[in-house]
Order: sequence, then C-alpha cells, then structure tokens
Amino acid sequence: MSEVINNREYRRETLKKLIMRLHDGEPVEAVQKDFQRLLKGITTEEIVELENSLVAEGMPVEEIQRLCDVHAAVFGGSVEEIHDFKKPTEEEGHPVDVFKQENRGIEAFIEDRLRPAMEEFRKSVNDESTEKLLKAVTNLYEIDKHYSRKENLLFPYMEKYGITTPPKVMWGVDDEIRDAIKEVIDNLKNKKDMVNILSKTENVINRVKDMIFKEENILFPMVSDVLTEDEWLTIQKESGEIGFCFIGDDMEEWKPERVDLEKEEKKKGEKEADGFIRFETGLLEIEELEQMLNTLPVDITFVDRNDTVKYFSQAKDRIFARPKTVIGRNVQNCHPPASVHVVEGIVNDFKSGKKDKEEFWIKMGEKYVYIRYFAVRDKEGKYLGTVEVTQDIKPIQEITGEKRLVE
Repeated sequence: MSEVINNREYRRETLKKLIMRLHDGEPVEAVQKDFQRLLKGITTEEIVELENSLVAEGMPVEEIQRLCDVHAAVFGGSVEEIHDFKKPTEEEGHPVDVFKQENRGIEAFIEDRLRPAMEEFRKSVNDESTEKLLKAVTNLYEIDKHYSRKENLLFPYMEKYGITTPPKVMWGVDDEIRDAIKEVIDNLKNKKDMVNILSKTENVINRVKDMIFKEENILFPMVSDVLTEDEWLTIQKESGEIGFCFIGDDMEEWKPERVDLEKEEKKKGEKEADGFIRFETGLLEIEELEQMLNTLPVDITFVDRNDTVKYFSQAKDRIFARPKTVIGRNVQNCHPPASVHVVEGIVNDFKSGKKDKEEFWIKMGEKYVYIRYFAVRDKEGKYLGTVEVTQDIKPIQEITGEKRLVE
C-alpha cells in the first residue's frame, strides 16, 4: 500500500511541476514530451486532486483558468493512452450521450452552416452575406443551453463529491465563449470592426471545439463513474427545463431497469400533502401554499441564513431556469465566477444590516426584467435569509388609463 501511495504522490508532484513549468513559460512541446514519459497511467482523479491542491495553496482559480487551454494541449496528444478512463454510460438517451449528441450537432452546424457563411462573407462583404453570417453566429449561441445544463445540473454533483476546481474553471471558460459569440453578433449587427469579424469568428470556433474536447476527454470520464444512477436520472429529468440544442426532438429517453422513482416520489408527495402550515394570520394546506406561490406572476427564490438555496417557486413562465439540483447548494456556487462577488456583496450587506434590499433591471429580448433582493428578518430583526423576486415588468410599464370593469 505504501508503494502505491508513494507512487501516486510522486506522480502528483511531477504533474504539479510540469504545469508550473508551463506557467513559467516553457514551450508546450517540451513539457508534453516529459508528461507522456513520466506520467503514463495517471488518472483523472489525480489531475482533479492536483488542481484542488493548487487552489488550496493559494493559486487563484483565474490562474488555472488561464492555463486551461495549455493543459488541453498537453493532455491532447496522449489523453486516451495516459488516462485509464472508465467510459460513461453510453446507452442512448443517457445525459452524457445527449451531451455528446449535441457536440456532434455543434460540429455539423459549424461545418455545414457557419463556415459556408464565413466563406461567402470572405468573398464579398455586403448586406446579404453579413445577414447570413449574423444569422449563423446567432444560431450558434444556442450552445448556451448546452453549457447551462452542464453548469446547473452536472456541476452541483461534482461539488458534492469534492470536485470543485474543474467546474469553476470550465464555467469561466464557458462564459468567455459566450462573450466571444456575443461580441461577433454585436459587431455584425452594428457593422463594427468588420475587418476582424472572420478572425473573431474563427476564434469562437476554435474555443467551442476545444471545449468539446475537454468535455469528452476530461469532464465526462471524470464524472461517469462518480455519479449514481439516481443522480443521472435527476439530471435527465431536469434537463428539459433548460433545453437542448443542435439535436433532434425525437431523442430516446434513457430508462434504466430500476424501481419506479416517479411513483415513489408521488407517494411521498401525497403523504406530505396531508399536512398543513399554520401562520400568525391563517392556515394553509401544503398544496394550497405551494400552488399559490407558483401562481404568482413572479419568480421567487429563498436562500437561508447559511447561504443555502432552500426553495424556489415554479411559475408557468419562469424567467430564469431553476433546476431542482440547486436545492441545498451554496448560493455562491450557483453563479458564474465573474458574478460571485456581486452575490456575496448583497448577502453580506443584508447580514450586517447595512441594507434591506437591492434591485437591478435588465433587458432580455422582449422582456424588461426587474430583479429584487430582500433581507428576510424575524421580529427582532435577526437575519433569516434572502428572498429574490424576479418579474417581467414590460406589461406593467405599458399600462395606460384606467380599468374599472371586468371584461
């Protein structure tokens, strides 16, 4: 056993030194050669352990994110040989299979739609070629659904099992890709920096393809033998709320042979519905309370005093998707790295008593979204948590005159 431990520790330290050599500017080719020679047989778990240890030792997540592309270049040449990967479940309809089907769809879209539009634009820059390229790049932004499912459904389970650094790094890279696509869209719409449009679009393609490689050679193998069947089924069940992209509507549903969880959950729900909740000003059955909150034309999310997401309403037309996997998560881990400081600032101001509310308003397509945060306190003013209320206020802004009669 000590032999195994020592060997693992040696490989860990060796890999750490190799990555630090990259950090210090040594050519990728030289490091890749030593990587293949010294670290044959290293597992994804050891790579995860290394990244977590680097963060624990003080290396910022942003620094590892900066190195992420270099990591992929080093691992790329020998990833199948050096990682003793256990393939994820490849049954049709399994969440991993769906992610991979989407990746094949993304690749096909790039070659069949995006690149032809780029070539037409390259030959002649006019309104028609510009509009065609704009439409193709706008369609590519559908990739946001793929990334959102990964971030909101898969990453919470990775955090549960102590795999914390890779999700943070990958979420940051996902956001960079989103921003790069948005920049190209904005430039095409407003005819800005047109001379660099093709190079920026090519950069987007390279980043998207690189992310596909990281998902299929690093991320999916990393989680395929970690998550339980129940957890994969939960991911499958919640995926529809966020949506899919570059994949047909006739996906096969993954149905492993097992106990009917839906029936069991229904039994539990029926049992819970027998109860009621007594308030100072009345009494409601659980079902009455739940459906009342779901009927309100607002999205409600509650985070308790320990920063744990405890509840969200399920209105028919939610503005922001909320998968059930956010329940029990730390609220800071439910946001991209770039916006975590905003969330922490709001919560800290509420806890300290500096503020009792905060509000934002943003335009999202046809919607004008009003987001409000309120500190929830007991009768003595002690902080109990934060409630977020989100609403599309455009219909309200359009109200004129008076209405006194029922139509």
